[in-house]
Amino acid sequence: MSDSIYLDEARDPLIIAEDWMTDGKDVAIATVVETWGSAPRPVGSHLVIDAEGNFHGSVSGGCVEGAVVTEAIDVIDSGKAKMLEFGVADETAWQVGLSCGGRIRVYVERLG
Repeated sequence: MSDSIYLDEARDPLIIAEDWMTDGKDVAIATVVETWGSAPRPVGSHLVIDAEGNFHGSVSGGCVEGAVVTEAIDVIDSGKAKMLEFGVADETAWQVGLSCGGRIRVYVERLG
């Protein structure tokens, strides 16, 4: 097994987005563009979403990912990109999938 940090074609969200678009699906991509404190996924992490709410990849976890999928469907419908920010206090961090009071900023845009 290789120690490569790269994902194979079956797991790479960008390749999956391209495949979905080739299949005629409307697709949005969410990208972690900034983090503060402890965040589950690093800057550059991607989540691809189609108009039906199917998704692949990860930008966070917990409720944050569900909120990003919902916002991405709106972005697909409107064609207007959105910058989302999620942050919580330490005592509620685990409930929404951000550990230790972390905050993240996620850019969501329609592809194609």
